[in-house]
Amino acid sequence: MTNDQVGAETGVVTGVDTDAAHLARGLTADQVAERVAQGKTNDVPDRASRSVRDIVRGNVFTRINAILGVLLLIVLATGSIIDGMFGLLIVANSGIGIIQEVRAKRTLDKLAIVSQSKPLVRRDGSAVEMAPREVVLDDIIELGAGDQIVVDGIVTSASNLDVDESLLTGEADPVHKAVGAQVLSGSFVSSGSGTYRATKVGRDAYAAKLAAEASKFTLVHSELRSGIDKILKFITYLMIPAGLLIIYNQLFSSGQALGPALNGMVAALVPMVPEGLVLMTSIAFAVGVVRLGRRQCLVQELPAIEGLARVDVVCADKTGTLTENGMRLSELQLAADVDGQADAVRAALAALAADDPRPNASVLAIKEAFPDDPGWGEPTAVAPFSSAKKWSGQSYGSRGNWVLGAPDVLLAPGSTMADRAEELGAQGLRVLLLGSAERPVDSPEGPGDITPRALVVLEQRVRTDAKDTLEYFASQHVVVKVISGDNAVSVGAVASSLGLPGADHPVDARELPSEPEKLADAVESGSTFGRVRPDQKRAMVGALQSRGHTVAMTGDGVNDVLALKDADIGVSMGSGSPATRAVAQIVLLDNKFATLPYVVGEGRRVIGNIERVSNLFLTKTVYSVLLAFLVGFSGVLSTMFDFEPLPYPFLPRHVTIAAWFTIGIPAFLLSLAPNNERARSGFVPRVMRLAIPSGVIIGVATFVSYVLVYAGPDQTETQKVQAGTTALITLIMIAVWVLAVVARPYQWWKVVLIAGSIAGYLVLFSVPFTREFFKLDPSNVAATTTAVVCGLVGVVLVEVGWWVTGRIHGEHRRLFATPDDLPGEHPGR
Repeated sequence: MTNDQVGAETGVVTGVDTDAAHLARGLTADQVAERVAQGKTNDVPDRASRSVRDIVRGNVFTRINAILGVLLLIVLATGSIIDGMFGLLIVANSGIGIIQEVRAKRTLDKLAIVSQSKPLVRRDGSAVEMAPREVVLDDIIELGAGDQIVVDGIVTSASNLDVDESLLTGEADPVHKAVGAQVLSGSFVSSGSGTYRATKVGRDAYAAKLAAEASKFTLVHSELRSGIDKILKFITYLMIPAGLLIIYNQLFSSGQALGPALNGMVAALVPMVPEGLVLMTSIAFAVGVVRLGRRQCLVQELPAIEGLARVDVVCADKTGTLTENGMRLSELQLAADVDGQADAVRAALAALAADDPRPNASVLAIKEAFPDDPGWGEPTAVAPFSSAKKWSGQSYGSRGNWVLGAPDVLLAPGSTMADRAEELGAQGLRVLLLGSAERPVDSPEGPGDITPRALVVLEQRVRTDAKDTLEYFASQHVVVKVISGDNAVSVGAVASSLGLPGADHPVDARELPSEPEKLADAVESGSTFGRVRPDQKRAMVGALQSRGHTVAMTGDGVNDVLALKDADIGVSMGSGSPATRAVAQIVLLDNKFATLPYVVGEGRRVIGNIERVSNLFLTKTVYSVLLAFLVGFSGVLSTMFDFEPLPYPFLPRHVTIAAWFTIGIPAFLLSLAPNNERARSGFVPRVMRLAIPSGVIIGVATFVSYVLVYAGPDQTETQKVQAGTTALITLIMIAVWVLAVVARPYQWWKVVLIAGSIAGYLVLFSVPFTREFFKLDPSNVAATTTAVVCGLVGVVLVEVGWWVTGRIHGEHRRLFATPDDLPGEHPGR
């Protein structure tokens, strides 16, 4: 919004305190105490993030922890502690999320303390430095260059006071403030000095109102987590009838004791829960967070890197994102009659820049371009810059009187240089005139006639990495839209210099339609927008989302808070306001927009790998559900058709080792591997294409091999162990082949991984200690042969199914990796 609109929205100024004693001495201790008692203080919540208690509760009380917790209690009630090893996953699932979120919270809290401004407040006749929360209504607060305005107020004294309201309005130009003018919290003093009286404190202050509107903490949407949660919800409904069937079969049909029956039920139900998938997802996110942390990128929520990987539109501010907070000299255009005086002009600029006690961004750019002080000595007269007169100057005796300022103020309208300055300004450049005056710059009669010497053309300093960043997003089909509160022409000039498509036609947001549909059309077709108000930023984000886009918003000012809040992913700069850092999911501590491609790349690595390992975990879920129902229904059918029921073939420890080398360790390694796959929606259907047919094949083949070797209800303990071992061998053989399919396309390390999995099981089945500990007995040649034959049939079916489903869904299948599958050198890898 514009500066006038900010004032209009925050209320009408109704007067200025003229009590001279109050202005000079400030409030007394009694007056402060009275206001504190009335609650008229600036005590507002520092941040809008979750408390530690909320973080712990959100990570502990989850659906999967509830399921595993109930099953763990059942196992522990039977006294079989070793069969309750899966309970450790509850601790791991919760711990990773809690540690990461608390770490992010503490980092931001420290950042807020470091960046906190401490104003000088007049109390009992002296100026005291204090924390912003200690300010009360009617306090007199002193201002100097660089000071932050911590509460709303009215200026009571001013000396060339200019205020930077860019964090509120997005406009880069400072605003001159005279006595009686309103100042708003969240702005800064760019030059001059003064005092102001606090008129709105606490939640009534402008910045606090914006922060309060965005204060409700919301978790970023994660398609991975929501997909997994849907699967868990469905599994929860399946577990009830499956558990009842198994317990009926174990207790009544097979006549087992309560302890073994409950163990069998838990053994059937635990593998239905893809508990490791949740753990692997958390680990993959956490590793991604650590990797990004090395690039000074703080991720507040684990799924945020997934969210940014799915983003197809990035809304970026100009100042601080594409440009640095400063200017640079573009060119120096000498006046036509300055032939032979170029060195004198450059020396004058160097002297003006070197002797300016409080250089602004323009003077600093000149000083950088002309760093050598010409040695003219101390100026004989000085006229500091002010917004009122729009120029500054210094006199150097015999070397002349030099002024630097706005061409439209110092030049006669219609002159050649005035017209040239106007042309340059229309291109988004900042133009200053260097001129020589006939009188000293501090003369009461003014400097007199100004002789133009040169036009100093300045441009915003574009970040060196901005162009590469935009090119990376373009290569990844991510659209970048520049949304700024600055002049539209200036915004367009910067974006055009970086090669942003459509930047040569910048849009002035004051001309944007308010109707949602028309606004969506305008925002989708344009790429560069200037003079954008905070409420428009929010509306533009919503308009893009209404067209099905996943939107990331970057920002650093209070004016960006609501847009950051509504965006799918909010990205704040570390130097931004505490409010923006609080609502953003990602904070760029080094303030570099170029870090975002690495976040996108890390997110895509996580998504691609988690989808890959999800196939393993959900295959286990499918075959576990099927096996539980097949065994359970055998008990029901046995009572109907008078044949012997089948007990569940596995112990909980069998289920554990079955997952070690087919899922657990391989999934961990696959989840951390490089991955160049693009993020795609439709996670659940895509995973189920492999998981369902593979799970059905494993479940049926395992059940068949078990039935073929089952010796009946009078079987000996040895025969019982051999039957379970036979079923386990069949299951493991096909599950290892599913791993081999999921790992494709092959690279050398994936081949080693599969070979290592096979070797691991050969050790488990051949070493006497492990055979006894896990109750394995492959010594029955006939039974083991049956297991191998059933396993080979299942392997063939899984392989055929993989190729067929690929052809049906138009997916390119290949066995070995190509160079395109290897990590690239571009940003984000």
